[in-house]
Amino acid sequence: MKNQNTRSFSGPRRREREVREYEEKVLEIDRVARVVKGGKRFKFRAAVAIGNRKGKVGFGVGKGVDVAQAVAKASHQAKKNIVEVPLGRGTIPFEIKIKFNSAVIFLKPASPGRGINAGGAVRAISELAGYKDIIAKILSRSGNKINNARAALKAFRIIAAKTNKHDANMRMDTNETNKPRIH
Repeated sequence: MKNQNTRSFSGPRRREREVREYEEKVLEIDRVARVVKGGKRFKFRAAVAIGNRKGKVGFGVGKGVDVAQAVAKASHQAKKNIVEVPLGRGTIPFEIKIKFNSAVIFLKPASPGRGINAGGAVRAISELAGYKDIIAKILSRSGNKINNARAALKAFRIIAAKTNKHDANMRMDTNETNKPRIH
């Protein structure tokens, strides 16, 4: 009797490439050591920025026994720290100077067509947020990419809070003027 299973074997199944909602950018990978009785235990630390280039950006740091594990942990951490930023006309609405630990950065709106004029981690965070035109300067002498990235995220949080507050005030003003008066 013939085998009931008529499915032919066409080779190993290929998994569909999963569509990711966020783009990842590895900012830094370091080998870190912990001193124990028998010597040193080495791990890897990864700093990862994620964003969808449509107003959502996040940053995370993770450690693991190999680089892949560290990057996976960092991107998972970054997804927990997502900030929604206002894109407006492709730039930030006002200039801001922010200090986070030893890092001091300055962000300034740029005219359309200027591009992203920033360096290091601030550039990566700005690109992944979706800004097209922005001027940024790392004012401190800190070369610490983690602190610079966190300072940029802190600046974007403040910008988002102030613009949302401004938008809410504008909505309240228009709602009060458009309401019909009942006498």
